[in-house]
Amino acid sequence: MLFAQVMPGETALAFYRAKNPTDVAIVGISTYNVVPFEAGQYFNKIQCFCFEEQRLNPHEEIDMPVFFYIDPDFCIDPKMEKVDIITLSYTFFEAKEDMTLTFPKYFASQSQTGISNIS
Repeated sequence: MLFAQVMPGETALAFYRAKNPTDVAIVGISTYNVVPFEAGQYFNKIQCFCFEEQRLNPHEEIDMPVFFYIDPDFCIDPKMEKVDIITLSYTFFEAKEDMTLTFPKYFASQSQTGISNIS
């Protein structure tokens, strides 16, 4: 487990290691999680490997960078008063070339009412 001491407002660079233990290349995307959840609003990624698909060749191991900072407003939020540690974790998912996402029918009706950007 890696630790980095980062003061709010200060930028930091961290690396996450990924390894493909299989005999075939894998293309995937990473999603992140911040704990405690309430601190997530103060965690800002400037540059991240999670913004793009990553290709890992068979048995390849790579270090992937994330450049980030903690918003200084973290210090003045009373809900963050007892938060000393923020944990950032990633989950790597294989991207499926032929996969298409389908949305429930109610999304189609919402897009007609002006809600078109789903994130």
